[in-house]
Amino acid sequence: MDWEHQNPRVGWLCIGITLYQLGTPFIPCRFRAFYTENCRWGHCSYTHSTTYNYSLSKVGTTEGRQKYVPFTRHSAQTTLQIFRLAAAYRSRVYPTREGKRILEFIYSSKQFKTKGGLTAGTATTHYYASQEFKLKQEKTNSFTCSPQEVISGGDYKQTTYCHLLLGLFFSDQVEFVTSTFAYSIVQAFSSLEDHWQELCSDIRQGTLSSRINPPKMRKAVLDIMVSPNPSLASKIEESCKELQRVDWFGLVPKLWPNAKYVYSIMTGSMQPYMKKLRHYSGNLPLVSADYGSTESWIGVNLDPSLPPEDVTFAVIPTFSYFEFIPLYRQNKDCNSVLDDFIEDAPIPLSQVKIGQEYEIVLTTFTGLYRYRLGDVVEVAGFHNGTPKLNFICRRKLILTVNIDKNTEKDLQMVVERGSQLLSKSNAELVDFTSHADTVNQPGHYIIYWEIKGQIDDTILQHCCTEMDASFVDHGYVVSRRTTSIGPLELRIVESGTFKKILDCFIANGSALSQFKTPRCTRNQVLLRILNFCTIKTFRSRAYD
Repeated sequence: MDWEHQNPRVGWLCIGITLYQLGTPFIPCRFRAFYTENCRWGHCSYTHSTTYNYSLSKVGTTEGRQKYVPFTRHSAQTTLQIFRLAAAYRSRVYPTREGKRILEFIYSSKQFKTKGGLTAGTATTHYYASQEFKLKQEKTNSFTCSPQEVISGGDYKQTTYCHLLLGLFFSDQVEFVTSTFAYSIVQAFSSLEDHWQELCSDIRQGTLSSRINPPKMRKAVLDIMVSPNPSLASKIEESCKELQRVDWFGLVPKLWPNAKYVYSIMTGSMQPYMKKLRHYSGNLPLVSADYGSTESWIGVNLDPSLPPEDVTFAVIPTFSYFEFIPLYRQNKDCNSVLDDFIEDAPIPLSQVKIGQEYEIVLTTFTGLYRYRLGDVVEVAGFHNGTPKLNFICRRKLILTVNIDKNTEKDLQMVVERGSQLLSKSNAELVDFTSHADTVNQPGHYIIYWEIKGQIDDTILQHCCTEMDASFVDHGYVVSRRTTSIGPLELRIVESGTFKKILDCFIANGSALSQFKTPRCTRNQVLLRILNFCTIKTFRSRAYD
């Protein structure tokens, strides 16, 4: 007899799963948008969640558009659960002192009521306003440096300034530095480079800069900084002068001497910020945060000692019902531009195999049924029967003109190779994005760079050519050789351009905690910003 017949309960469970799969189709994003739009109008019968605890999370997509997903008490509870679980594993490797502080660069935006009477806002806004956020601090016995009035201040520049000020005020108590995404930490320390003298002045005099406007935020900060502290200000001032001389290398251990590590999401689209984050962190370890999405948490980092490039995430089976679509790479000669994978039938979590790539499908407790997440993962192993996943990339193609197929990961590798030439001139790449120009013929790729430092045009021309030659996709190489795709174009934008893009997203309702620089955009508003700020243009000489 086979295993299912020996275990009747398992057999009935397998039958139930099969019937569920047969009777419930996959839900692509466009249909989910239809359901959540109806929920905004108050038609919550589309979900199985109880309406008295139901709200909507507003999520910014990589194109700057807003989408909505369900958020319930269960969402906040699973967030608390994974934070406590992750903290337990981190404390084994990096023990921290109880009752001390966390320097958290966290941001929430305003909540609002939809026409259907539901509360809407970003997922982080919902969580930071929840009881679970307060419980997290109590349960882990570690407390954020900033009060709620700072976190919910609304203006990310003013909030960042207060985070830095209070972080420096509690500098000896800070156990680790964290934010949702690595980008937010890099942005905060970039702000510190610009405003350290003003921060020291506030600590010395026990005052708060006039740049901080909200009365509640001002009062909350000044209630903590009850008296001037000239000795601390002088110590920080001297440290900043030393850091300036070494281009702010090792900023974190210098200013926060008791910090054990830096903790954030560092995989996927956050990888380009790793170099700068390591520069700021010096010899402190970088610990990758856990794997999740606004729709559901997925897995926890069980080995915080691993570098972010090698991290795996153990799936927590109770957070959602997980299915996995096996994916197989297409032959190089395949001319399909719709996708780069061949799919097999979806399988449950218990049947995944090591080394196989999958797309994750979620059925959540908040009302999403068989929702295709779009993440490609690889099974790296198992922990007590649950799979450990490597995040590979987002599934959708982001750059395509003809028969070429290049993903976000392909673009990151190409930009990394091209930007290596910058180090010879003591310049660095601040940020980048791209666009597939199909209006001008032949169509071609445009990559936008913002650079810090002076660099010769000859080197930038080499960077452009190196990137073009580094795309290895067969469709791209063939198209370049036959000139059906034109030479890659590198456009250098002026300093501060990507902050203007950030401001555009924030003005559209996003929070800094959830912002990701779009790696490829068709958004006309963003393209107008990029093109208006372009100061230099180079065309590849590869394939000449």
